[in-house]
Amino acid sequence: MSALRAARQNTVVETILFLVLAAAVVILAQAFVVKPYRIPSGSMEPTLHVGDRVLVNRFSHRVLGQDVQVGDVVVFHPPAGADASPPVCGAQDQGATTASPCGKPTPERSSATFIKRVVAVGGDRIALRGGHVIRNGQPVKEPYIRPCGSGAECDFPEAITVPTGMVFLLGDNRGNSDDSRFWGPVPESWVIGTAFVLYWPPSRIGHSVG
Repeated sequence: MSALRAARQNTVVETILFLVLAAAVVILAQAFVVKPYRIPSGSMEPTLHVGDRVLVNRFSHRVLGQDVQVGDVVVFHPPAGADASPPVCGAQDQGATTASPCGKPTPERSSATFIKRVVAVGGDRIALRGGHVIRNGQPVKEPYIRPCGSGAECDFPEAITVPTGMVFLLGDNRGNSDDSRFWGPVPESWVIGTAFVLYWPPSRIGHSVG
């Protein structure tokens, strides 16, 4: 075998190894570091629009074990009750047709993925008036939300306590979002990661999420 032919074969082998390594890095990055997510609905408008694409930080939550914070926009698995129409609350006397938001999810985790904003964590008392969060008895400033209107989904004046280890999630488009009001808080272990930056469309590349 000539030296030139051997050099060419070595180059091919090196290229293949590089491509395999690059693919492995991408797979590991998606599994443990960042993952892209496409916004499927208008429930997070005006913060996020249908078709927007965001990067989700999986590393801090899954590897470092950092707690989810109020104000984070997170991708997560909802309870199985969220898949039903209408959504199902784990507590029969709470949710869509009552004066209090749902305080208990159904026990099974859905395979679907949603994106919403964390508005309360374990131990917080939460109610809603006019679509605005009342946390621990205090109105929360929420300049990022879309006005809710006068629908029944906008007012849950009877507060519930978020169970320890769970988070309560709402869409920013309060008048058009299926969220924890109707199917309850979710365990932090069901949170996949925190959305932190937009990478599509080009006009919004680099915009932070939150």
